[in-house]
Amino acid sequence: MNIASDRFVRQSELVPMEKLKPLTVTVIGLGAIGRQVVLQLAALGVQRLQLIDFDNVEPTNITTQGYLAADLEQPKVEATACAVQAIDDSLEVEQVIDRFRPGLVTGEVIFVCVDSISSRTAIWRTLRHQCAFWCDGRMRGEVLRILTAVDSKSRDHYDTTLFAQAEAQTGACTSRSTIYTASIAAGLMLHQFTRWMRSICTERDLTFNLLASELCL
Repeated sequence: MNIASDRFVRQSELVPMEKLKPLTVTVIGLGAIGRQVVLQLAALGVQRLQLIDFDNVEPTNITTQGYLAADLEQPKVEATACAVQAIDDSLEVEQVIDRFRPGLVTGEVIFVCVDSISSRTAIWRTLRHQCAFWCDGRMRGEVLRILTAVDSKSRDHYDTTLFAQAEAQTGACTSRSTIYTASIAAGLMLHQFTRWMRSICTERDLTFNLLASELCL
């Protein structure tokens, strides 16, 4: 079997490779959701990734974020770049071991996986007119929320989901998290991405309460 030629056969009707290959995808935040997003993007066949995070791997990240024991104390960006290149060694990875800063050149596709509303707001204000696809994953415990902005209506709606940090619940979004919730959130985010590439309408706001088995659009 020729792995290189056969790898994408089973997803060929669902993932348009001719649209995927030219894209540069930026993932901001490599915590619980962000790490899973990147691994799934690499498996999907993305050719160019930009990874942005300033943090190092801690022991709790092995349980909730899918890092390895060998990754401890390494920058999350370096550990994740190593993991995706083990999936596809031809993948081009730009490593930014820092916070997101205005002026940084990013891809047409943005996945935002940061912990705080204030960070999301600052990134959105910088990039909202520069990206074609924007997806924000939020999680607390077994409740996740996926917000996608690809046109004027969905961008306007996204604006309404940003509020003062003082109004947020105490603690970071991922202060209560599990690897399975993060994996589901990442899968739903990539689903919105593939819908966008296939010119299918995306869901601008999706909430999934796993414990209650409730999906709200």
